[in-house]
Amino acid sequence: MPSESTSVVRAGIGLRQPHYVEFRARRPASGFVEVHSENFFNPHDAAAQVLAAVRADYAVSLHGVCLALGSACGLDDEHLQRLAALVARIEPVRVSDHACFARAPWAGRGSVHANDLLPIAFTQGALTVFVANVQRVQERLRRPILVENLSTYLDFAEHDFSEPEFFAELSRRSGCGLLLDVNNLMVNALNAGVDDALAAVCAWLDELARCAPPDLVGEIHLAGHSRQHELIIDDHSCVVSAPVWRAYVHALRRFGPQPTLIEWDTSLPSLEVLLGEAAKAQHLLDVEAGARHARGRVAVEHAA
Repeated sequence: MPSESTSVVRAGIGLRQPHYVEFRARRPASGFVEVHSENFFNPHDAAAQVLAAVRADYAVSLHGVCLALGSACGLDDEHLQRLAALVARIEPVRVSDHACFARAPWAGRGSVHANDLLPIAFTQGALTVFVANVQRVQERLRRPILVENLSTYLDFAEHDFSEPEFFAELSRRSGCGLLLDVNNLMVNALNAGVDDALAAVCAWLDELARCAPPDLVGEIHLAGHSRQHELIIDDHSCVVSAPVWRAYVHALRRFGPQPTLIEWDTSLPSLEVLLGEAAKAQHLLDVEAGARHARGRVAVEHAA
């Protein structure tokens, strides 16, 4: 099965059902594809057969939305078992989910799932829950996972960590990595009403670089967002905005070239448009890789 190159970091796209036929027919040059894990749990349906065929030619990243890693009542055993079976079938390059909770106890009925990515407070208690749940997933999958920073529309008064500190400590205690969603950072900054959203995002990235393990970031997500009434919504419905591209460049300078995904989930464009966004990301990856190579060469020459 194909795997990502260790020498050239590539950009990829989220593969969605309307593009299945054209993607398989064209076999475009994409560094990897990412799919939502839960859509492929049934090994016998048509979607699973498409993914198996795509996996023969491309590296695949599995991105989940239902593990609910921040849920104090623990994980859904059946869900984790089905995810493990999918991982065994597909042998993905990465497995990820979100820094959220969604499950809660329901008297007499076990638990209820909110079917949403609900935000968490960055407290010692939440960290303890997260570490336990992440470690359980990693033990079951026999691999580290990535946890994605969330777009949120409220904040908690109680906190023991900043968000970057929380992810840094989660990684140290559990061994997981971070799926860095740059668009989510921008959405949060815009909704917070700060004077300069781009500066706020860059400051967040700078703090993460100062406090986190150097290899924390394992993948980057880029997406579009929209304004709906008084809120900026992370709906993955359009091209990546110019401020998000600038924040992405800052992230690359801080964390180096990392596999980068273009997410587009609503108002899907043509496959050509999606690949065009990935090409922009690839150009910036190549620019940063070249700049790092040049800086390394100069450092060697000075040392000599």
